[in-house]
Amino acid sequence: MKYIVCFSGGHSSALCAIECVRKYGKENVILLNHDLSEEVEDKDIKRFKNEVANYLGINITYANMEGWENKTPLRVCKELGGFKFGNGPVLCTYNLKTKPFHKWLKDNFPVAPGETRQDITLIYGFDKKETNRIQRRIGVMINQGYKCDFPLAFWDRTIQATEEVGIKRPNVYELFRHANCKGCLKAGKQQWYLTYCLYPKLWEEAKETEKAIGYSILKDVFLEELEPKFASMRCKGIVPSEKVTSQKFWREVNKALPIQGQLSFLPCECAL
Repeated sequence: MKYIVCFSGGHSSALCAIECVRKYGKENVILLNHDLSEEVEDKDIKRFKNEVANYLGINITYANMEGWENKTPLRVCKELGGFKFGNGPVLCTYNLKTKPFHKWLKDNFPVAPGETRQDITLIYGFDKKETNRIQRRIGVMINQGYKCDFPLAFWDRTIQATEEVGIKRPNVYELFRHANCKGCLKAGKQQWYLTYCLYPKLWEEAKETEKAIGYSILKDVFLEELEPKFASMRCKGIVPSEKVTSQKFWREVNKALPIQGQLSFLPCECAL
């Protein structure tokens, strides 16, 4: 039996990898990752992936989109002319991760029609609070002939943090709740405020991509429309962080920018 860890570069997937090796042995574990451009995947995430792999004594297996070195999420979407089509998945995730993942599975562990492979199990980092995601993932993958398991939700745990084995988790967790791409196209306004403050070059590219495609990344507003408000938020000292809940974050914003209407979107003098 082979255990294929969906090794994203996040803390949860690293814990899954460690649990799997401790339970089944490194010779039975595959760390499957999708490498991403350094423009959007923080270099410290790459450091983290390599340190975990070295600790386990396993080489990372990559399933990458062709030309991934220069294919950022924004460029993928610009080439395809949209961020998503209808109710389908976000195009960057599908092309940079999902499509290469399924191609790798098909090439290395093909499934005969109507059968389920008994010699491999896909390992995901969902925890016991994510029951809906677990149920959906089981349904999707079993229909394609693959079994899944979720160590953080169902196993007796032997490790709670990679720091226990001397591996510091990625620096992005100091501000973000996850280790996704910079400027994640599935993120909300709170995270895009972080992008505005921390990654100005990426912010400008995102605005230009919205103009080129003709649709907004966020559901109800273009980034350019948010810019005056974000400038005022920064002037008022609103800390760019996802370490507070969305409710608390926007409550603090409303306290700092109490004026309603058009004036609340004018940048303060420090932005001029």
